[in-house]
Amino acid sequence: MIKKIFSYLFPVKIYETKSSLSKSIEVTWTNGELVLDSENANYSYGSLQRILKLGLKNIGYEKIVPMKHILVLGVAGGSVIKTLVDEIKYKGKITGVEIDPEIIKIANTYFKLDGVKNLEIIIDDAFEFVLKTKTKYDLIIVDIFQDTIMPNFLFETFFINRICFLLNSNGFILFNTMILNDDQNQRNKKYVAEFFNPQFKIKAIPRLEIHNELIVIEKLN
Repeated sequence: MIKKIFSYLFPVKIYETKSSLSKSIEVTWTNGELVLDSENANYSYGSLQRILKLGLKNIGYEKIVPMKHILVLGVAGGSVIKTLVDEIKYKGKITGVEIDPEIIKIANTYFKLDGVKNLEIIIDDAFEFVLKTKTKYDLIIVDIFQDTIMPNFLFETFFINRICFLLNSNGFILFNTMILNDDQNQRNKKYVAEFFNPQFKIKAIPRLEIHNELIVIEKLN
């Protein structure tokens, strides 16, 4: 409790480790809130939770509640999962795919992710998982970073087409991206401009928490 109180004055680090995939991982009290960070980016809770919550609000909580199955690619500390369960009161199935088992251990220890009864965690590479799965989903949340770096495959046509194929009718993709320079800004503009499929509608929600942009894809039928 004392660390939480002091965190309103300055961040209080309570745990730090390294993994072969995520390098530096820190759990910190910040402004009375427990957050998970990499060396240069917020991984869960804090600003990231605010960003993804805004994306979920944009889709509409009333559309999310009756969904039967949600896929989360990139779990980290599980803040978007906690938003779905605790705030939206989502009771359907959630499948979370995370490549780094060390991060899931931290999520369970510090953020009680293993207490979410309707959640299944799969340790796997997101690209490999979407190639293998035969399941269709009502909402796919893509939130994959290695510190501030987004893997190139996220923007490749094959991956985009594959996750669109995995959507049920009237489903949504919520894609969190980071823009740190003009090249990345142009990358996102190209992604949205060149996306064309009469079955889908795409839009960008720009400049959230300074460096993030959400891309929302909706399957129309």
